[in-house]
Amino acid sequence: MSMMMEEAVATGDADLVTPEESFAQPLAEPDVRQQVLVLQLSGSGLDSAVVGWSRYDGTGRSRPTMGDSDEPPYETGVAALQDGWRLLQAAQLLPPLPGHEHDVSYLPNEFWFTRLVRV
Repeated sequence: MSMMMEEAVATGDADLVTPEESFAQPLAEPDVRQQVLVLQLSGSGLDSAVVGWSRYDGTGRSRPTMGDSDEPPYETGVAALQDGWRLLQAAQLLPPLPGHEHDVSYLPNEFWFTRLVRV
């Protein structure tokens, strides 16, 4: 018995399995897949305008790529929420280092959305 399993039995977590066993389990909903939408906004608020985006389709029904459309999928992050997307991660607000306030770099206001769809 592995050390982790011995600890599980000793602490009363006898139903604890290894990560390999856990991730090898069949899907609870085999006909559901995840789609991911990444929106870069003009500001830190979800009501800011979309200035960049990426889409990822876990259904396998499409293969979106960056630059595959001229119009953003939503005008704002709030519009995506209103359409049923769930906010997964918001941009961390980090101040620029002194003397670097005007450096050009990555788009800092990135928001990750997800939704589950049937296949």
